Amino acid sequence: MSKTLLDNKYNSSSVENKWYDHWLEKKYFHADSNSKKEPYTIVIPPPNVTGMLTMGHVLNNTIQDILIRKARMEGKEACWIPGTDHASIATETKVIKMLEEKGINKNDLSREEFLEHAWEWKEKYGGIIINQLKKLGCSCDWERERFTMDEGYTNAVLESFVKLYNKGLIYKGHRLVNWCPVSKSAISDEEVIHKEINGHLWYFRYPIKGEDEYLVVATTRPETMFGDSAVAVNPNDKRYKKHIGKTIDLPLVGREIPIIADDYVDMDFGTGCVKVTPAHDPNDFEMGQRNNLDRINIMAPNASLNDNVPNNYKGLDRYDARKKIIQELESLNLLEKVENYTHQVGHSERTDAVIEPYMSEQWFLKMEGLAKPALEAVNSGEIKFYPERWTKTYNHWLENIKDWCISRQLWWGHRIPVWYKGEEIYCGADPPKEPGWIQDEDVLDTWFSSWLWPFATLGWPNKTQELNRFYPTQDLVTGPDIIFFWVARMIMAGYYFKGEKPFANVYFNGIIRDEDGKKMSKSLGNSPDPLDLMEKYGVDALRVSLL
Repeated sequence: MSKTLLDNKYNSSSVENKWYDHWLEKKYFHADSNSKKEPYTIVIPPPNVTGMLTMGHVLNNTIQDILIRKARMEGKEACWIPGTDHASIATETKVIKMLEEKGINKNDLSREEFLEHAWEWKEKYGGIIINQLKKLGCSCDWERERFTMDEGYTNAVLESFVKLYNKGLIYKGHRLVNWCPVSKSAISDEEVIHKEINGHLWYFRYPIKGEDEYLVVATTRPETMFGDSAVAVNPNDKRYKKHIGKTIDLPLVGREIPIIADDYVDMDFGTGCVKVTPAHDPNDFEMGQRNNLDRINIMAPNASLNDNVPNNYKGLDRYDARKKIIQELESLNLLEKVENYTHQVGHSERTDAVIEPYMSEQWFLKMEGLAKPALEAVNSGEIKFYPERWTKTYNHWLENIKDWCISRQLWWGHRIPVWYKGEEIYCGADPPKEPGWIQDEDVLDTWFSSWLWPFATLGWPNKTQELNRFYPTQDLVTGPDIIFFWVARMIMAGYYFKGEKPFANVYFNGIIRDEDGKKMSKSLGNSPDPLDLMEKYGVDALRVSLL
C-alpha cells in the first residue's frame, strides 16, 4: 500500500481552491427548475459593477452562504441568484476618470462614443468582485448570474416604467433635488455623504420697505440670498407680529419680498427670522408651497450663478459670489455679525462635490399608493424583519414617504423610454416607428432597476419556469443602511408587479466597525483588504471570525 506524506502545516489555499473547483465542476450550486423539491431562494444584494470585496461583503455573503448551504443539506432546491448592479453614477465617474487619463474629455464625445468606452470598461473591470465572491467560497448559482443592464433585465426595467407611466404614477415636474455640480445630475439621498464642516453663520440686516427698521436673518449660504422670496417669522412671536404683511427691500437686488408668518419658524433659534429660498432649500421649498412664494433658481448646473442674479454676479462660482456678497453687504453696513458654526454639509459620494438643493425638471414616481401594501406586509408579519427593531425605522420612512425622483442626468444607465415630437409624447419599451421622434436625454436612477431584482432576475415580465418555481424568495440578507433605498422599494415592487411579497424574511446584518466605532472602509484606511486576510489566514478562518 503506497504512502502519501501529509503537509505538516495546513495549507488553506490548496484545500479551498481544490474543493471550490470540484463543486463548480459538478454543478452542485445549480438549482433545477424542474425539481419537485421544496424551493428555497435567496437573491444576492447586487454589488456595484465598480466594486471590490470589502469586509462588509464578506460578512453579508457568508451569512447568505450558510443559509443556502443549510437549505441544500435539508433537501431543498436551493437557488442563490448572483449578479451585479450597473451603478450609473459610480461607473460613469470611473469611465470619465479613465478617459481623462487618456487625454479624452467626455464633453468631446457623443453619447454613443461614451457608451462604447463604458461597455469596454465594464467588460474589463466589471467582473472583479464576482471572482472575489468565488474566492470567498460563495455557493451561488453562477449559471444564473445577472447584470442590471443585460438585455433581459433592461427589458424588465423599461416595461416597469411603461406600466407605471400608463397608470399615471410617473410624472415630470419641477422639484427640489440633491444636485451634484460636478456630474451635473440629480443624485439620491443614498449617494450624499454628510460631513461635519467648520463654517460660519452670517447675520444680515434686511431693511423693511419705507421704514428705518430692519430684520436680521442668519445664513450659512449667503449666495442664496438672490433667490430669497420672503422673510418668515413665527405667527406667535410677539417681537415681529407688527411686521407681518410688510415687505423687505432685498439688499443688492432691489426686489420687494414679503414678511410672512409660518409655524415652521423656531422662535428660539437665531434671531427668530429666516430668509426663505424655495428653490435652494428643502424646508424653504415646503414653506414656499404653503405660502405661494416664487421659486427663483439662481444657479446654473455647474453651481455658478445664472441670469437671475444682478449683472455683476452672473457667471461667478458660488463661493466667489459668497465672498463678494459678504464684502458688499459689509460696506453697506448690512452685516450685523459673523459666528463660527459647525454643521453637516452634504457631499457627493462619487465626486466629493458639495451638494446643492437645486430646482430642476425631473421624472418622479408617486409613492403613497405603493407604500400602503408594503407597510401592511411588515406590520402584519407577512414579511418579518430581524432584528425586529428595524420595523420602526421602516414604518417611519413609509408613513412620511415623498415622491421618488427617478431621473438622472447621466449617459450610463437605462435611458428613459419616452420620446417627444412637438407637443406629442410617446412612452413605450420599443422606440416609435415613425421618424422625427426625439428620446428623453435622462437615464433612470440605479435603484429603479434594483427594486425589481427578486423577480426580474428570474425572467419577469415573461412568465418563465424559473419565476414560477423560485418566486417569491425566502430570505434576504442586507445592511440596514439601504432599508429605504432597496428593501422597502423591493417590497413595493413585489406587491405592485407580482401581487405578492418578494421575500418572507429580511435579516439586517451588523455593520463592521473599527475600535473607534467608525464603519470599516478601505477608502478611510481603517480596514484591511479581505483578500490579504484570505491569503494569510485562509477563507474559512476569515468567515468564522466575522460570524
